[in-house]
Amino acid sequence: MEDNSSSSSVVSGVTQASFLQRTLERLSSTQSLKLKTEEAAPVAVIALQRYLSEQTKGQQLDSYSYDVTVTDGVWRAKCFLHPSLNHLVHSNSLKTGSEISITQCSFVYNERRLGHGYICIEQLRCAAKRSAVLARVNTVSSLPILVKQGMERSVVLQSDVPLQVSRKHYLSLWNNDDPEGDIWISGSPSADTVLDVSKVTLLSSLDSSFKNTWKPLPLLVKIIHKSRLRYYGKFGLKIDYPYQAYFEVADQSGTMSLVLWNELCPEFYQRLNVGTVLYLQNYTLKQSYSNRSRPQMDHHRMKTFNSVEICLNPRNPASVITVVSPKSILPQWGLPDICYQFTARSELEKLANNSACDIIGLVTFVGRVERVKSKGKGPEKYWTYRWVHAVDGTSDHPFILELFSTSQAEIFSHICPMTYLVCTQMRVCHVEGSLPYLTSSCETETFITGYHKGQPYVNDPRVKSFIQWTKTLKDNVVLQKTAVGGYYRYPHPPAMFTQSMADAQVPLVAAADLKRELETLQYREHKKLAIQGQIAAVQYMETPEPQGLKDKEVPSASTDVCDQTVTYPSHSSTTKQTFVESLTSHCTDSSSESRRKRRIQIRNAGRKNTNEGEEQAEEESNSAFEEVQQVGLSLQAENPNPDSNDLSWESSSWVRQQQEVSEHLCKGGLWQDSICRRFTLDEKNVLLQWSNLQPTRWTPLRTADALSPVLCPGYYHVTILGINKQIAVDAMYIPVVSSSEPQAVGLPQDPHGNTMLSCLSSGFLCPLSNTANNSEETLPRPEEILATASELEDTHVVCILDLCHLGGNKVEVMISKVYRLTEVSLD
Repeated sequence: MEDNSSSSSVVSGVTQASFLQRTLERLSSTQSLKLKTEEAAPVAVIALQRYLSEQTKGQQLDSYSYDVTVTDGVWRAKCFLHPSLNHLVHSNSLKTGSEISITQCSFVYNERRLGHGYICIEQLRCAAKRSAVLARVNTVSSLPILVKQGMERSVVLQSDVPLQVSRKHYLSLWNNDDPEGDIWISGSPSADTVLDVSKVTLLSSLDSSFKNTWKPLPLLVKIIHKSRLRYYGKFGLKIDYPYQAYFEVADQSGTMSLVLWNELCPEFYQRLNVGTVLYLQNYTLKQSYSNRSRPQMDHHRMKTFNSVEICLNPRNPASVITVVSPKSILPQWGLPDICYQFTARSELEKLANNSACDIIGLVTFVGRVERVKSKGKGPEKYWTYRWVHAVDGTSDHPFILELFSTSQAEIFSHICPMTYLVCTQMRVCHVEGSLPYLTSSCETETFITGYHKGQPYVNDPRVKSFIQWTKTLKDNVVLQKTAVGGYYRYPHPPAMFTQSMADAQVPLVAAADLKRELETLQYREHKKLAIQGQIAAVQYMETPEPQGLKDKEVPSASTDVCDQTVTYPSHSSTTKQTFVESLTSHCTDSSSESRRKRRIQIRNAGRKNTNEGEEQAEEESNSAFEEVQQVGLSLQAENPNPDSNDLSWESSSWVRQQQEVSEHLCKGGLWQDSICRRFTLDEKNVLLQWSNLQPTRWTPLRTADALSPVLCPGYYHVTILGINKQIAVDAMYIPVVSSSEPQAVGLPQDPHGNTMLSCLSSGFLCPLSNTANNSEETLPRPEEILATASELEDTHVVCILDLCHLGGNKVEVMISKVYRLTEVSLD
């Protein structure tokens, strides 16, 4: 947080009652303070910061620790979150902008440092609603920092460093790739100094000099490629800033890799960009690390020296890095121009698999940010990524881009429709049954509108041609083809399901394993799994519209349906209700039985058109939602439209099988976060925050009364019974109904009969409607599709499920494809 030491100690001028101040005073006379309900006034979370944990003997710790900054509207205090509460961060139950009540805390002194200690939060209650405290705060940074008397000079409490003083910096909250905190220097002016370039050496001479003992002469090079950051911190590593970044640099003789190490990364990484010229002294050489990715640079037509790499170290020796001012660069230095290999969308199919290319396009769709576990060693890490569509006018199809974090957090979080997007060093992926797509590499960089100025590619002929094409477009026409967020999967599942031990992209798991997978999911983590069994019941639901935002505040990145207050005790894992318990319920309970009785079985096509039937359906729908809300911590479905008819089918044996099923996972409906929305410029900020991850710091934002319209008329609620009939799981299926949907791009559209099973197998209704031709009338009605559901009776199927943790107690379980046994290869 901001340095505010002048007002950080307890001052007599504060007359307003302060819960935090009273709590700190009481902690002076007790080791651990337990607060009664009436004493635990609510405080708001304004920052949540992560760093590598200290290794403690005999205590099993999470890989990472968290500092949480809270305010009561009078003071703000940076506190340490007890490790037993880390799961609240993992599930995004504890998040910035939310309200908590601290029910137990202690004051911890640092025994190895004078004048340093902090409040440790040991127990708390989370409220899902947005904090009322923040509504009374105009500027958080103006609030004084609460510090215990005698510790007013503690730098740790008042600066952007962790409370556990063995750690020197914070990590990004949701990945280890993005720079985080004040230590990362950006925008520093380059040196405008006179350089002695008469004694510089060329890269071509370094290879032969590698094993010699003579001191290398200075280098004068230009950066032509830049990699994302690599954080290699782990327990026991005695390095304060364990970072590494690769650059490819060039002079008139060729190209070579340069490595920036440790604390030089926070100082220089954001200042070193493609096109930057460097004057390097006191560098070292080492043999190149062969097992790493490299950019494809054939288009530069320069000699590449891969045997050695240049190392810039903070000490032993301390490298001297001079960033040369652009106006000081002279043509006689012979530094090469930056070359790109921009590819038009019409040319993409011709490129070989895994080949590299650069692209420029107008963004039409931006998916929500999700996370996936990395496969590296050391502390558990996550990669963040999002799917993007961009058009360039050369094809009817957009570029389909799988963009992982590129250590450009500001750009990555602000990608939105109607912006010009440039992506470099993307890799081509050809997959069976889908259009080719591009995925980012370690050397990919992304740029959007507002960040193009001064980039070397601005004068590329392909870029200029693209800009001319965009001038022919009309904004209102393009806006009608845009979308943001929601459930999105690519590539589409292949026509045949093959179970192979060597290919674990979609592992086939037992129903009991599915339960464990759900339990271990963290916030916005995505997993793709396959289970076998049979479909026991299907219900069609119309998509509800979101309610207006009464206080005109941006919702959190994962807004809950209703407020929940949950107590999370510390130190005792046996008393904490496990997350999987919140996902399951025994099928003998009264709510399950009553819901079963309410199902209206459809055997023939046709609408319910009597007033009596409509009233009954409305009553049943409202009653169902009330029961879902009474399940406690189990998944809470979005409220279905109470005016919709209850269209459903269930297997003739489902009544009996329910009595034998031991657990029913993920009961509920569709979450609002699962549905993509039309992009509008007026709601840009709210849509950006909605589709991004929960931020590290709270900022006040204002927006319209409600989110933009959803792009989904309805969905199917499908109950899958495991092959051994012991565990059932509810999953949602959203059929593609229009060619204008993001999910329709590249979808194989072989004609089918619009039976329930063929729709689940193909993923779309046949034929897809075309909004330009107003052909929605040709689509089959839900009751017509459900009338064919009898073919599901006792049919053995394999279901591909997409799991994603949406925050709090919300888990998305979506069906992307259902395979018949005739579509399964038993390899």
